Amino acid sequence: MVAAAGWVQPETRTEQIENLVSGVDRYNPNNVGILEDYLYRQIRTEEYDCLANLAILKLYQFNPDLYNPDVVINILIKALTSSPFPDFNLCISLLDQRPTIQNTDEPDPLPTLLPILTTLHNLLQQCRFPAFWALYRSENAESLRDNYTVECVGFEDAVRRVVVHAVVGAFRRISSERLASYLHLDVEDVPEYVQKLGWTVDAGGVISLPSNPDNQPVSTVVQENVQLSQLTKIISHAQTA
Repeated sequence: MVAAAGWVQPETRTEQIENLVSGVDRYNPNNVGILEDYLYRQIRTEEYDCLANLAILKLYQFNPDLYNPDVVINILIKALTSSPFPDFNLCISLLDQRPTIQNTDEPDPLPTLLPILTTLHNLLQQCRFPAFWALYRSENAESLRDNYTVECVGFEDAVRRVVVHAVVGAFRRISSERLASYLHLDVEDVPEYVQKLGWTVDAGGVISLPSNPDNQPVSTVVQENVQLSQLTKIISHAQTA
């Protein structure tokens, strides 16, 4: 997860990309190749720059002849692991009027993969992690895995970080079996994984998480002060009703 400042201007963004994202050259179609190269650097290095990727989609929107479905799919894959932030939906909002490839023997893979990516995003948003992994590992998502996420360095680890973020906010204690299903790990691999997070595992395989404002329930006492004059009006109204 990233802070707002890091989302607006990641430390890994070069001065050249900053000028393209923030300046008037943002809408210059001649610069799309530079932004696409930057995207593929993100794919290879686990970096992420949502605003730069949105700039690509905006250029595609204004210049349909530039449209590259592989680039769009990779942008959505990177945005997928930004959950629970709205990056994926921001990208989708720029695809409503997406063009279709003409005069090519290669079919457009986006119409087939977009429903799968959207469902995967929804499952992450709903914290239905076992269902996410089941779909991601299914035959339906084979093309996504074999042609795209296999090239995206650290994709599954990035998904697991989304899971960890949700678990930290919801649990004080969780069984190793349950967490393993969330992380798509073997149960025997869970202790080593959680120890790197600073969590502890007891002899029974129960994992304890540090307390934080989200996973520490606090009782709330609600006290209402009703003046005698108000109570008299309520009683009088009840008698005349």
